[in-house]
Amino acid sequence: MVTGGAGELGRPICRTLAEAGAKVAVHYHTSSGKANELVSEINGKGGMADAFQADVTDLEETLRLQEAVAKRMGVATIIVNCAVVQYDWVSVLEQAIEDYESQFRSCVLHNVNMVKAFVPPMIELGKGGRVIGINTECAMQNFPSQSAYVSGKRGMDGVLRVLAKEIGPHQITVNQVAPGWMRSDRVRASETDVQAGYVKNVPMKRAGDDQEIANLVVFLASDLAGYITGAYIPVCGGNVMPAI
Repeated sequence: MVTGGAGELGRPICRTLAEAGAKVAVHYHTSSGKANELVSEINGKGGMADAFQADVTDLEETLRLQEAVAKRMGVATIIVNCAVVQYDWVSVLEQAIEDYESQFRSCVLHNVNMVKAFVPPMIELGKGGRVIGINTECAMQNFPSQSAYVSGKRGMDGVLRVLAKEIGPHQITVNQVAPGWMRSDRVRASETDVQAGYVKNVPMKRAGDDQEIANLVVFLASDLAGYITGAYIPVCGGNVMPAI
């Protein structure tokens, strides 16, 4: 189950999970065209995917989403919480209060609603599971103009770290992937593959690619990562480095 599966990072995540053999539930809020196009692409290549609409900032809609996925595809044992609200970044003094509220809903409540809806069936199934949240390097950087975004992502971080301790006994892991600035379909189409101001500060001296995010998600979803939980893992060429 990939929330925001029709989005810029969601699409390569869905494709790569499907290539690894997973049945993929592609969630969308308003992008029905992109979601259905992705589903057709995956199914056309021999995978199994279906599209599901919901507002994952609303608990009742998220519970309905879980029921629909379970009915059509079976109990989801992997959830990837990728959806997020986007808006212009400005200073704390200029940022609208509504932006902080929307970030709380799309980062914190989104993750809370997803685990409330999807984790109890995982526990009941008794086969373990995976919760993977898409965070950001910004949560460590705290740069000017990032305050609303960072507030939501740092709140999400706290929720998922607590969750990892609470559901670990059920062999359900909880981890976060934290992208840096990544090349996506939109970036490639606009021919702005290189942000010189960003890349010059990255130890690897290049921008990342959305596929590199998808690769880590699939690793964390796999049996290879069965003893990794509570982790916040940047994928940013060393631009941020969590320290002990």
